[in-house]
Amino acid sequence: MTDPAYADTFGSPAPVLSVSPVVLPAPGRAVDLHLRVSAPVTGSELPVILLSHGLGFSHHLSSLNGYAPLANSWAAHGFVVIQPTHLDSRTLSPGPGPSGSYTHWRSRAEDMKRVLDGLDAIEEAVPQLAGRLDRSRIAVAGHSMGGHTASLLLGARLTDPHDGTEVDLAEPRIKAGVLLAAPGRGGDALTDFTVENYPFFLTTDFSTMTTPALVVAGDKDASAFLTVAGPDWHADPYTLSPGPKSLLTLFGAEHGLGGVSGYDVAETTDENPERVAALARLTWAYLRGELYPQDGDTVWQSARDALSCGPDPLGRVESK
Repeated sequence: MTDPAYADTFGSPAPVLSVSPVVLPAPGRAVDLHLRVSAPVTGSELPVILLSHGLGFSHHLSSLNGYAPLANSWAAHGFVVIQPTHLDSRTLSPGPGPSGSYTHWRSRAEDMKRVLDGLDAIEEAVPQLAGRLDRSRIAVAGHSMGGHTASLLLGARLTDPHDGTEVDLAEPRIKAGVLLAAPGRGGDALTDFTVENYPFFLTTDFSTMTTPALVVAGDKDASAFLTVAGPDWHADPYTLSPGPKSLLTLFGAEHGLGGVSGYDVAETTDENPERVAALARLTWAYLRGELYPQDGDTVWQSARDALSCGPDPLGRVESK
């Protein structure tokens, strides 16, 4: 059962326009930055979500063509969603293995900064958006490796395994974030595989991640090839960071969180359309609340109440 006030706030989905590829020139990058831009066909002063893809076995989900269940829902309810194709996308480097993310953990965050620097060019490339963006209300979201990217932009730090320097990629233009099945702490929580292939995970420090964020974790997401800490590892960005933060734990969810990376994705091990729909609504409510404080408490609290309604809740939320 959905809280009536929340249902009224969420509203009916609006028609969405989606344009791709929007190409931002990127001197010094291996290729120019390709984007998908999705937005409601009407409305002004629209807030923006930068959505960072994860990795995976499918060739096109880890690119601007993935994450339609979230991107479409967010755009249909008033956000402009911008999705880059990062340099570790299998559409650019189709060979197997995680070597791309080892090379491109920094470039992923730099892609997002380049998007923010290029909003004028994006409006020019998508004339239907001209003058409709609210550049004071920008959020970031990311799934899995994309969650790591988002955490860096929100203030998490690490030590560059190449030169031993502390890396600070925090982006002050980003006011809130959503981390979906994001990696947790390093050190002895990591498997040997992770230490060898993702050494930048070793020194992740969430104590500096001060920007408000919603951390989403599945209570069945063991990610055993990455961590020995079990599903709680994905809650580390909440547990180990300062407030204000919220943690959404989805019951029965594995790494795909029900299927966020695409419609009918074979690699989703926990396909659950109801879970994905609830996640889209909850993340919308959280970001709406953070970016519009004047009505945020009502929207976010109503969404939390709706989650816990009924005899079989989909998850729980805690905050600090």
